[in-house]
Amino acid sequence: MHAIPYGKQHITDEDIQEVVKTLRSDYLTQGPRIAEFEENFAKYVGAKHAVAVANGTAALHLSVLALNVKAGQKVITTPITFAASANCVRYCGGDLFFADIDPKTYLLDISKVRQLLEGAPKGTYSGIIPVDFAGRAINLEEYKMLADEFGCWLLEDACHAPGGYFLDSAGNKQHCGNGKFADLAIFSFHPVKHIAAGEGGMITTNNDGLYDALLNLRTHGITRDVKKLQNPMEFACGGVHSEEWPGWYMEMQTLGYNYRLTDFQAALGNSQLSRANEGLQKRQEIAQHYADAFDDDCFFQGKIRSQSGVIDGHAYHLYILEVEDRLGLYNHLRANNIYAQIHYIPVHLMPYYRQFGWKEGDLPMAEDYYKHCISLPMYPTLDRDEQDFVIEKIKEYYLG
Repeated sequence: MHAIPYGKQHITDEDIQEVVKTLRSDYLTQGPRIAEFEENFAKYVGAKHAVAVANGTAALHLSVLALNVKAGQKVITTPITFAASANCVRYCGGDLFFADIDPKTYLLDISKVRQLLEGAPKGTYSGIIPVDFAGRAINLEEYKMLADEFGCWLLEDACHAPGGYFLDSAGNKQHCGNGKFADLAIFSFHPVKHIAAGEGGMITTNNDGLYDALLNLRTHGITRDVKKLQNPMEFACGGVHSEEWPGWYMEMQTLGYNYRLTDFQAALGNSQLSRANEGLQKRQEIAQHYADAFDDDCFFQGKIRSQSGVIDGHAYHLYILEVEDRLGLYNHLRANNIYAQIHYIPVHLMPYYRQFGWKEGDLPMAEDYYKHCISLPMYPTLDRDEQDFVIEKIKEYYLG
């Protein structure tokens, strides 16, 4: 069998045509395709605003900047995530506090977050960054009530979950990133994600003030908006009196960054977005086939644990098993050209975060999960023969 990775982009002829069309246009960097992508993505998730940026990490960094995170402020997040979910706070000098995960969902455990908040004077913590890990939507309605109770902002890391949703207390679908509960939400367009743009990210919000701040911060803190200009018009015109601002004039009003997306990346992302629901359906079908294969624990002598069935609203960026002898299985799969992956090494036990006092035993649920987790191949072009080969090799390892 040929190599089977854990994730893989799917680029169609239509995608290529859209990129080539943009490459042949007058714009490569800041052109019309970016605004088109932003508008379509906002509609897809149900948010008022969307801001396209260079990548998911840039989206996180700009979000905490817009939320005015400062040195010494304390923010809570999960240890089971990519390091960028935590690092963005450190970029601003803030302090990270990790809360443990729910072992049934692998998501940030809201009861553990409440314990942190209740165990400190009100105002100790500035914000919470919950993550829609593996594509499973976290219940942001509950987190919004908790955040409001303790005066915290809410930043949803939805990189794994475009198209995912949870059911609110009224039974309504609430899509990840729709802006109804979190102040901001971020997405990634890395090639292994649902929507591939090479790199790229998106921030969604329903807050007009945060939206304006993000637009400014992603482009060096520079504005040309005449309603926002601060210097006298006579200065802008070089000492000459004028009734209008000169066409060249712009002002850097804050310390921003070059976190812009290119027009040809936006063209690719927009093309991919047009079939996002198709890819989501395929991921759910793949998840169901895995779930059916690993549903009988007795068959595997208790050596495999899985979340049986397809979970309502799960976007299935990843399909994760918890297994005994994870290293042995990992090596066995690699020997058969199956490149499963581990998501993730707990962030609080990375050497960088250990220097702040985090140690083994602090977050037992996350640490136990890490000892057993393995992510199986999951992407829309994974065909049934490839998936059955993966299942066969796992059974072979545990059953002989």
